[in-house]
Amino acid sequence: MNSIKRKAGDKMAVNRAMFGPGGNSESFYKQGNKSTLQAPEWVKKVGLDAYEYEAGRGVNASDETFVSLGEKAKLAGISLSIHAPYFISLSSVEPEKRTGSAKYILDSARALSLMGGKTMVIHAGSCAKLDRTDALNFAKDAIHHALNVLSENGLYGFILGIETMGKVNQLGTLDEVLEMCSVDKTVCPVIDFGHMNAREQGGVFESVDDYKRIFDIVEKRKSPEAAYNMHCHFSKIEHTKGGEKRHLTFEDTVYGPDYVPLMQAIAQIGAAPTIICESDGTQAEDALEMKNTYAKYAGDIAGI
Repeated sequence: MNSIKRKAGDKMAVNRAMFGPGGNSESFYKQGNKSTLQAPEWVKKVGLDAYEYEAGRGVNASDETFVSLGEKAKLAGISLSIHAPYFISLSSVEPEKRTGSAKYILDSARALSLMGGKTMVIHAGSCAKLDRTDALNFAKDAIHHALNVLSENGLYGFILGIETMGKVNQLGTLDEVLEMCSVDKTVCPVIDFGHMNAREQGGVFESVDDYKRIFDIVEKRKSPEAAYNMHCHFSKIEHTKGGEKRHLTFEDTVYGPDYVPLMQAIAQIGAAPTIICESDGTQAEDALEMKNTYAKYAGDIAGI
């Protein structure tokens, strides 16, 4: 894993992990905030570094809104990403849905361009109606098509982050995600540790080495940079035989995974991922809990 480490000041990568919420937490609104345009300054005041704009139901905001959000994030020093619409279905048995997914990816890229972000998070889709190998091949073809559409519109170069998924009938095991990422250098894995744990009904991440193994795999299958700068999601997730059921908060003591070994792992290997917390309503608070825990272990290693 030493090959993913970077020296301080390396322009290829940030030097510390960043943490933030996916969307706005309940406390954001309880404190009187009403607009996502207020999120960057609020996230900064809370003590976080990143914010993922949630466009699961469509990229519906105006260009002016995205430009303003980007300006406010830049002033606050907040890194922005976007979660692309859930309507994307790269593995659909219906060709028009696969090709149509490129429109949602294009919309997300346009928003990223206006915001000054670089990563969009994408769900590949279901494979409940066909063989997983066929679904994977459909998805790879759909990604090729989407990349061509981005190129035609001058928006090639943003990171298409394919997320590991939590339900068994969804395309999105780590191996499947990394195979989709082989399509192009701009297609990278988004590791959702809660999803991966829920998919296997728990027990996936019990130790520091369990987490380190994921970084090792991404480094070998994609690149050292993809491992070092990994975009991640984290939350505790209730699960059933079918995998993910619902997102929980860090107060839960029944389901996992435990975030502490992950903080130890990234500190020990010197990685600098962006970790977006998707806890149910407490995503900012739980993100800050992760950041503070990470700072403790990173400080210990650095001798601080």
